[in-house]
Amino acid sequence: MTDDDGTTAAAATGTLGYEQARDELIEVVRRLEAGGTTLEESLALWERGEELAKVCRHWLEGARARLDAALARPQEDRQG
Repeated sequence: MTDDDGTTAAAATGTLGYEQARDELIEVVRRLEAGGTTLEESLALWERGEELAKVCRHWLEGARARLDAALARPQEDRQG
């Protein structure tokens, strides 16, 4: 599913927004918890879930960095 350097995973998830990745991750978890999949299907779902979690983490880290930068600006800069 991924190359050694993760480029296939990045290409498969690189265009997803946070909400889209989160929603798909929720569905992956639901399917894993429900059971009834083969070992191979479960492994594929797990791998996809890991990729989606990375996308979500990337978006959240970016949002945190933007908030931190905005809060670090002097008060008068934030009001304008």
